[in-house]
Amino acid sequence: MENQQKQSWFEKAKPLAAVVSIQFGYALMDIISKAAMNKGMSNYVFVVYRHAVAFFVMAPLAWFFERKVKQKMTLSIFMKILVLSLLEPVIDQNLYFLGMKYTTATFAVTMTNMLPAITFVFACILRLEKINIRSIRSQAKVVGTVATVSGAMIMTLIKGPVLFGSHVSNAHSQNNGTSTQHSMTGFVMITIGCFCWASFMILQAITLKTYPAALSLSAWICLMGTIEGAAVALVMERGHPSVWSLKFDMRLLCAVYAGITCSGVGYYLQGVVMKSRGPVFVTAFSPLCMIIVAIMGFFILAEQVFLGRMIGAIIICLGLYSVVWGKSKDYSPSDPNTEEPIVDMDNAKENYTCCTHGVTTATNLGNGNTTPSEEQV
Repeated sequence: MENQQKQSWFEKAKPLAAVVSIQFGYALMDIISKAAMNKGMSNYVFVVYRHAVAFFVMAPLAWFFERKVKQKMTLSIFMKILVLSLLEPVIDQNLYFLGMKYTTATFAVTMTNMLPAITFVFACILRLEKINIRSIRSQAKVVGTVATVSGAMIMTLIKGPVLFGSHVSNAHSQNNGTSTQHSMTGFVMITIGCFCWASFMILQAITLKTYPAALSLSAWICLMGTIEGAAVALVMERGHPSVWSLKFDMRLLCAVYAGITCSGVGYYLQGVVMKSRGPVFVTAFSPLCMIIVAIMGFFILAEQVFLGRMIGAIIICLGLYSVVWGKSKDYSPSDPNTEEPIVDMDNAKENYTCCTHGVTTATNLGNGNTTPSEEQV
């Protein structure tokens, strides 16, 4: 009994450990990628190298662990892979890192807290999520969605006094994107990237239903993301061949780390978790990444922390967990504990029927039918 309880607890803890690990990986990537881009690394080239490294790591793993699994590559699945590789590896990441250039690593990762709310809205549009305005959990979803977007706007438009990091020079503050114009530009880019990221999560969950090989799907996404990202980089960085050169410095470390941890392993882990918990559960842990990046950004990159952005971040977190709370209540009807009374009622009905037959037989015997039939016996 104890072993079963431990095994059950371990099975429940695995998805939680996976998504927490993903957020830690994203947090460290935001810090080192910001440092690499401050040294002149092109975000377009970074996306290409990142997914190239991820493909060369994930492809052998997919071949080794899934070589006996027969998965048919149909035209429909291949088109979904093309769209997946365009949404997240190309559009989302390029816009995200461009927005980070205009702002800060803390600002960029805080803006991604809109992701669960956007994913929830897309699920409603696709009728994957039901809304009953009279229900408390539906009200929590709607209010949380509005609060998340409002908190993002407050964080963008309201600066406020410096809470931490007042020792940073004015020039460095401008490089960190504290001006309103840069904040608005970064806000628009990161917001569009979040919409693409949410679309990627939903489409990945749909694709895994017909192509359940998570390792192979991750390898395909990285491969096509490398090809599509290279086409975009050649156009955007034309006339600058020097941006493609890599040395043994922060830029190489950033490409290798982000490729292995965030693209290859990250796509695989979130795909596995989405099979059992859905995309909303995967995106619900974005605030954890924000907290990690805020702490690391302050100590490593000497970024300033402003009151307006702190208030906006708190509102985003409250709105986010309001959405997550409302979403978590949706799983209560499918809880096995709620299904047991139905089974018990069926058993009780059968027992009641048996008892009724028994009373009828006894009554017949009591009325003088002393010779029971073979069926009664």
